[in-house]
Amino acid sequence: MQRRDFVWFAALLGAGAQAQVKDISDAINKAGRQRMLSQRMGKAWFCLALGVDTKRANIVMEQSSNLFERQLEELKAYAPWAEVRETYTALESAWAAYKVGLQAPSSDKSAANQLLQLDAKVLALAHKGTVQYEATSAKAVGKLVNIAGRQRMLSQRMAKFYFAAHMRADAASAQAEIGKAHGEFLSALEVLRNAPEASGRIREELSLADAQLVFFDDALKRIGEGSAKSDALSNVFVSSENLLAVMDKITGLYAAI
Repeated sequence: MQRRDFVWFAALLGAGAQAQVKDISDAINKAGRQRMLSQRMGKAWFCLALGVDTKRANIVMEQSSNLFERQLEELKAYAPWAEVRETYTALESAWAAYKVGLQAPSSDKSAANQLLQLDAKVLALAHKGTVQYEATSAKAVGKLVNIAGRQRMLSQRMAKFYFAAHMRADAASAQAEIGKAHGEFLSALEVLRNAPEASGRIREELSLADAQLVFFDDALKRIGEGSAKSDALSNVFVSSENLLAVMDKITGLYAAI
């Protein structure tokens, strides 16, 4: 994937989701996508605060916010029992607070730290809902949909904390979170690759994910290269989007089994 593909993927993510939850695998996929969107919006916030790829960051923010709200209503309506509905009611409240924080990107460290706290609450509840939906699935592949979907979140979480560290917002914790997310991402790739349900097409897409991860890792390492710093920040933004695109496709393939 090249830089020119970015806007196309952003549009696909915003328009490609089904208008309603069609089955439990779709519910797990969308619930997992909410986790990713929480981190993707945080990434966009930091990019806007830092002045990195602002045009594309605004696209990501707007489309991710709209998709998050639409899927939140769909998942709440589809909820099979009261406990799941309660989770999505709580997520609705956490999202309302997070949405307010997202509206004012700022280079102020206190604002950045507050945003990290708000997105952590949204992520935790979105993850809880995903696990609850997975528990209702009678199919073993439900777990793989969850794992693949979580990879989308991890790609955005690494990028978000990369920009947070660049802003010096809780830098030590940010570096630790990047390392943790990276290790979890690699481990999950092996689980997905070795799963009996992994078709030839899924394995091909996983190979593409391996290749995109190389570009992403290279971008992560290039912070602080003097005059190239601006390009390094942009490369992290774009490569994280490309890695997300591949993992979103893989999640869809598992959900379709």
